[in-house]
Amino acid sequence: MRAQKLYAGVTLRETRQKQGLTQKDFAAKLGVSLPYLNQMENNHRPVSTTVVLALAQEFGFDVTQLSVGESERIVADMREALADPVFSTTQPPLADMQLTASNAPALARAFLDLHRAYRQGQERLASLDEALGREDSAISPSPWEQVRDFFHYCDNYIDSIDRVAENYATQAKLSGPNALGAAHDWLAEKHNIHLRTKNTDVLRHYDPASRTLTLSAQAETSSKLFQIAHQTALLDHDDLLEATLDFANFNTPEARAICKIGLANYFAGAATLPYGRFLQVAQETRHDLELLANFFDASIEQVAHRLSTMQRPGVKGIPFFFVRVDQAGTITKRHSATRLQFARFGGACPLWNVHRAFETPGQFLRQLAETPDGLQYLSLARDVSKTGGSFRAPIRRYAIGLGCEIRHAGAMVYADDLDVTNRQAFEPIGISCRICERHNCHQRSVPPLERHLKVDPNSRATLPYSIGET
Repeated sequence: MRAQKLYAGVTLRETRQKQGLTQKDFAAKLGVSLPYLNQMENNHRPVSTTVVLALAQEFGFDVTQLSVGESERIVADMREALADPVFSTTQPPLADMQLTASNAPALARAFLDLHRAYRQGQERLASLDEALGREDSAISPSPWEQVRDFFHYCDNYIDSIDRVAENYATQAKLSGPNALGAAHDWLAEKHNIHLRTKNTDVLRHYDPASRTLTLSAQAETSSKLFQIAHQTALLDHDDLLEATLDFANFNTPEARAICKIGLANYFAGAATLPYGRFLQVAQETRHDLELLANFFDASIEQVAHRLSTMQRPGVKGIPFFFVRVDQAGTITKRHSATRLQFARFGGACPLWNVHRAFETPGQFLRQLAETPDGLQYLSLARDVSKTGGSFRAPIRRYAIGLGCEIRHAGAMVYADDLDVTNRQAFEPIGISCRICERHNCHQRSVPPLERHLKVDPNSRATLPYSIGET
């Protein structure tokens, strides 16, 4: 497969401006001509290997930050948005979208926000939402969507919070044989907080007046430890959480409040599965999820989600995608450090093995998959049903998917007996039917919005229509 060219004009320009250098001085330090630097900063030419090495040597720049991940996420989102019938039948060329994502990411995000607002408006009109008749009915992204996009474009990795969580795990000795007791001792010694358990559906409740933290007696040990770490984040690192929220610049108090919970959850996950130690064990076990779960006394979902966040500059793990779906196929959690991006609207591709996980509870499903762009992946899927803790309590049923590009298969225990060199072994999957370009998919639910359809009443194949070109 041909190596992908790296266009990083925005990053180059920001690095130069932070150093207070003119283009002429910056070009001299990088060992290139002024016109060449100008072309790279404007994404007219890719960043060369010489420039990457010079950035590292002259400025101590972490070259792992020079990735196309964010641009590819934006391009994937733009492609899906531009497939909406509200736009003309002809999509802009992919090269134009890539140029916009690389050169003007803020403009691209503004476009995506506008399209999302349009979709929400259409949905409200379709359901005759009475809120449209009130003065406070201005259409804006829901608080949940704002928070989801914040983590999405942060690559699901918040460096400052990840590092303080790792430091807390070391100081509180969470790696010892009694991590739960150590976490409670930390709260007791630093904040004089009393811990108790109670038969309740509420996982965690903190009463500031009595300085009492109550945890559900039905919760597993890993869940109790997670909730204690969550409360520790709110008590010990509130300033850091608030500073991160200021940076996010949410436009509603609800989004800010939801994100604060998300940041505290991030801290808890990073504390119970500290970055350096978790990465080392993951590599030693060849990313065996069950061994990782047993080693860290965590759930399969927790370790799978943590694997998708291992993006610390300089010490990155394998780029994984992670997704959780419910029984209706709705995506409830999603993140991708790979070039595979999930649909922002609707469900995931029905050919993906994550949907079959509900049929085989307690088992890992493996799939060799290929997306329409020719990229190949190793995908794992497993159900993660969660009991309510009592006989009549409802059971929450989900399935999780975790995967990586096939070039990393050698580091995965799950690939050992798979023929990853045989292209015929790879199943074709897509992102969602509305933007999938495959012409002969037997599971297609709706036609692709950016393609012309041909309907012949005298002929019928798998589909009642054939898909033309743009």
